[in-house]
Amino acid sequence: MKTLYLTRHGETMFNRQHRMQGWCDSPLTELGREQARSLGRILAERGVHLDSAACSTAERAADTLELILGEMGCETLPYRRLKGIREVFYGELEAQQDFLAAHGAEHARTYYVQFGGEATDDVRDRMNATLTQLMRDQPEGSHLLAVGHGGANFNFLRGVVAMEGAAAVLREGWTNLTTCVYEFDETHAGEAVDGLGAGPWRLADVIRI
Repeated sequence: MKTLYLTRHGETMFNRQHRMQGWCDSPLTELGREQARSLGRILAERGVHLDSAACSTAERAADTLELILGEMGCETLPYRRLKGIREVFYGELEAQQDFLAAHGAEHARTYYVQFGGEATDDVRDRMNATLTQLMRDQPEGSHLLAVGHGGANFNFLRGVVAMEGAAAVLREGWTNLTTCVYEFDETHAGEAVDGLGAGPWRLADVIRI
């Protein structure tokens, strides 16, 4: 069994301004930096020993990861930056006020396509493909931390536990640095994830700061 800690980046300037932030980027706020350090302390207190790390190509994700690693005392751990775990692309709505966003996960499935953005099922599938390959590259028993984004991470979650299960997690809180802990069983890596138990992934825990 292998373990993935998949978290969301810290609060950013665009988060504070209520702007849609997909492939565009903005810097972490001081609160966002402290959120990242807080998760690092929580993981250290839990006795988590990381073997590898990854993040999306966004600077906000890389900065969050480096702060977490620093707090855990493993700032020299190398990490990979992966396009496959980038946020949902919102097309022409990038950096616009978030009242323009889709209303709910079902509405979001194809909503952004009309603006040149991504269908969220495509986001779910690229997240699953990228993270599955990432975990297959790790030795058995490994613990990996990956920093992604709220929308992309949620779409991966709904692929693992289906929409009802993902919505239940969402209701409990999906703020910055919400971390889903997944167990990965490579013996089932060839199975299609269906949200009903098939595939290599199992949601083991959710950490909120």
